[in-house]
Amino acid sequence: MTPDKLSSEGRFDSFDNGEVLYGKKKNHLPAMGWNSWNAFGSGNTEALTKVMADKFVELGLDKLGYKYIVLDDGCYKDSRATGKLSNDEVKFPSGFKALGDYIHEKNLKFGMYNDIGTNLCAGAEVGTCGHEAEDAASYLGWGVDFLKVDNCYYLWDNATFSNPENARYTFAPNIRAVKIDGKEYKIIKNPEDGEKLSCGIAYDKAETGESSFYVKNVKLAGSRAFVEEDYVSGIGTFDGTGPDATPRTLRSSEIVFEIESDSDKEVSLQVEYATGKRENVGSWLQVAVDEEVFYDDFVKETDEEKSFIWSCELQVKLKKGLNSLRLMNHRRQENTLNSYARLLKELNSQAPDNDIIYSACEWGKTHPQNWAYKVCDSWRVLNDITFRVGSDGDPGVGTWTGDYTTSVATQYSKAVIMDEFAGLDKGWNDPDMMMIGMNGLNMVQCRTHMTMWSMMNSPLMLGLDLRRVEKGDDIYNIISNKDIISLNQDALGIQAKRVYSSLAKNEPDKEYIRDINRVDILCKPLSDNRFALSFINVSEQDKTEKYSINVSDLKKYFGDRIKGSESYLVKNLWTGETYENTTGVFEVDGLKACDNVTIEVCMK
Repeated sequence: MTPDKLSSEGRFDSFDNGEVLYGKKKNHLPAMGWNSWNAFGSGNTEALTKVMADKFVELGLDKLGYKYIVLDDGCYKDSRATGKLSNDEVKFPSGFKALGDYIHEKNLKFGMYNDIGTNLCAGAEVGTCGHEAEDAASYLGWGVDFLKVDNCYYLWDNATFSNPENARYTFAPNIRAVKIDGKEYKIIKNPEDGEKLSCGIAYDKAETGESSFYVKNVKLAGSRAFVEEDYVSGIGTFDGTGPDATPRTLRSSEIVFEIESDSDKEVSLQVEYATGKRENVGSWLQVAVDEEVFYDDFVKETDEEKSFIWSCELQVKLKKGLNSLRLMNHRRQENTLNSYARLLKELNSQAPDNDIIYSACEWGKTHPQNWAYKVCDSWRVLNDITFRVGSDGDPGVGTWTGDYTTSVATQYSKAVIMDEFAGLDKGWNDPDMMMIGMNGLNMVQCRTHMTMWSMMNSPLMLGLDLRRVEKGDDIYNIISNKDIISLNQDALGIQAKRVYSSLAKNEPDKEYIRDINRVDILCKPLSDNRFALSFINVSEQDKTEKYSINVSDLKKYFGDRIKGSESYLVKNLWTGETYENTTGVFEVDGLKACDNVTIEVCMK
């Protein structure tokens, strides 16, 4: 099985054109609801799900905007029956249609889970890959309103539980030279630039009079690729999962030959390459001139990663003037986009008026902030927020900070600088379901957790066992705070921007800062001539300094969305205190560890 042939609408060059695919609906506000994974892992049952739906109504969460009851992994039989999904008859004896009806009768919405790979992450061999039409029919028949789709056992990437050798799909071969109409152009480091690859690579330049075209320059575009001896390696897209990968830097690379041609013409091209099957070196090559693709497939494998051979001849077209001949492999992103798109295409083909919320859970691996807006309503930005999930009666464990992705602070630090990728016309950055009410987080941390996700327009998916909550208790008062929820659900649909960080050097809204020993200030424009400010102590230590921001600073980021005024009506959204501000300067005098002060400001 090989990846799909791609149309232009699914290629890397289309990622920034703003166009959605296959009838994807826009203008969905972030989803609010409950997901079974953090509470019960793969041990969720029909009985537990019904209890959670009952608790939604008992606690009045449905009146606050929480709608979706979502089954995560562990609900299906381990294999398909006549090609179709079916319920685990022990855990879900009544079937999914009956459970969906139970949830819908409470005026709630029903969500389910699957995977773009062959298997689900817990192992069941029921992934959607190759079964999109049947699965779309099943979900529509069961009355599903929300789909969370994971990324395990994915055939065309070395994703979780997949073969590491699948890197052959996601990286180009090592490349040493090209021949254009028989003339060889070697790729070597430019001795004038030493080791500074950002300055480009040297080349053998044809004399202007010898040919009707000549190579003006050769360079590495993007980032991450590097010159190893006398060849280039790392041509592809590097894994974005993990806390060390900034979401704001392009993590893919190309070799680009800039060719000046005196006319429109066709030339022959050969590439000298050596293949591999690991991170940095693969076997799939894409060749394009500007945006026209001439080759997109595996090349013949070589004996070793340094056993270079010449490819067969390709015919490529040059236009009069400057051309960019591109050697690349963007399939890691393109394949994943197209895999998610296939299920959406089937859903909207079979039921064009459906309003299913489609959540991509691919852990930020292929930088979905670049492409997922085309097909999805939200996309995960990192791996799971916790791997210590609960079970029936065991609440599981959440953490404020951690070595990998499993913490509030790690997820927040990535998502907080991703505001430019979110919006009503796109979708939402998803730092995973919330851990409020799990062991390991105190109430101050839970309150700030709720603030962060609301300010960032992240989906508000509760992950706790709701049997632990009673009206009026500490957990309830956090998840039911109408003022905080209203930030997340504001009609403008604008993710907050970080306008100050005590550790930022120049651009607090763009700098990726992993050190949590800091205070951030977030600003979020709201409807009705309002905005919100959140002063957040990300650190686990108290801060005694004063932190302030003024309207003129905010206008630099938001222009006319933030207006000057002689006075402002201010409300503290956690204490309920209101007061008037006549200076246009908003400040806090110290913050406790992991605490926040969040205010709504009404411009008179």
